[in-house]
Amino acid sequence: MIILCQNISYYYKIMMNLKTPEAFWLLKNGILESYPSLSNNEYADILIVGSGITGSLIAHQCVSEGYHTILVDRLEAAHGSTSATTSMLQYEIDIPLFKLSEMIGREAAEKCYWHCHDAIDRIQDLCVLLKNKDFKKKKSLYFAAYKKDVAWLKKEFEARKMAGFEVKWLESKEIKQKFNIENTFGGILSQKGASVDAFKLTHQILKHNVKKGLKVFDKTAIMKTESKKNEIIAYTEYGNTITAKKIIYCNGYESTEIIPEKFVNLISTYAIVGERNAESLGSLNNILVWNTSQPYIYIRTTDDNRILIGGEDIPYVNPTKRNRLLTQKAKKLEKQLNKYLPEINFRNDFSWGGTFGETKDGLPYIGTHPQFKNACFVLGFGGNGITFSAIGMEMVSQFLKNEEHELAPLFRFGR
Repeated sequence: MIILCQNISYYYKIMMNLKTPEAFWLLKNGILESYPSLSNNEYADILIVGSGITGSLIAHQCVSEGYHTILVDRLEAAHGSTSATTSMLQYEIDIPLFKLSEMIGREAAEKCYWHCHDAIDRIQDLCVLLKNKDFKKKKSLYFAAYKKDVAWLKKEFEARKMAGFEVKWLESKEIKQKFNIENTFGGILSQKGASVDAFKLTHQILKHNVKKGLKVFDKTAIMKTESKKNEIIAYTEYGNTITAKKIIYCNGYESTEIIPEKFVNLISTYAIVGERNAESLGSLNNILVWNTSQPYIYIRTTDDNRILIGGEDIPYVNPTKRNRLLTQKAKKLEKQLNKYLPEINFRNDFSWGGTFGETKDGLPYIGTHPQFKNACFVLGFGGNGITFSAIGMEMVSQFLKNEEHELAPLFRFGR
């Protein structure tokens, strides 16, 4: 079977331009590491497509289990959506637990939430291994943006409490007292959450595993793949080939160009980061904040004492339209920040937009696809794609052993 991306040059230059040029994490960190493009034919046990946080996590898992692994990306390493992510690590899925329970059953929904909960610990363990100093445990505040949302948000609170999660209901006065956040109508305070610099972490993971035998080739586009009985052959834009026993696609939204059916809605999202604050941001440094508005906004602080706010999501049309709206969306986000944190003197320092995927149930697509032999996909769509990717490490491990993870039926294509 041959899989060919049509109009490949247009696709690379226009269609999947995943972010505007001003992503904070890339400018803050610069080019931490670069790798050569592929210039000869290669052979491996595993070929991973995508060098973002997902691809790096899956590569770490494969290398740890002794597989000869090659990772490729059409861009420089981690320069896609990973450089634009807000890097909020939460167990909460975009679909509330009580609603997800109605969709797939309570047991299955709680299982998904708990795996996301435990994935934060898995990421922390990896950060300890890599001596990453950016990972920080935080609480998570999910507040009602409107009075009408209080009833269902309390229902969500009860669902989480019943599932065993450590949560507390805060009234609006308590939220003001604890975090200086105003104009809320109460909310759920969860004890489990974290933040990290995903761009820097991705580079740390790749560097660690290159020392253990991982081969990384960036600026190397896969133009087509040919599947045979027990292997795949990937053909690059420069005419070289990579022959592997298995291929794992960790290419996020680019997967929509090779998977025939529509399985995800693409969304344009925006974020801004303020100037560094001279004084400590206090309790804000210890929480992740998001709310019930549609689309929701989310707030976190950075390790250099800035405030980040994101949201203002709209359906994705093309990069030109998304980028044209950046100034307008940035002003709206500033207005939202002033509404909830009026005592903060916020001056916008960075603005950017990105593209992410939204699934009907808020869950990722991780597993095999009937039209792709010897292949697996790890597509962590949604607001907590990083934790989904950490779950993907376990699922890929079992896939390579011809075993099935307990979440496989819930994350499968065609569900």
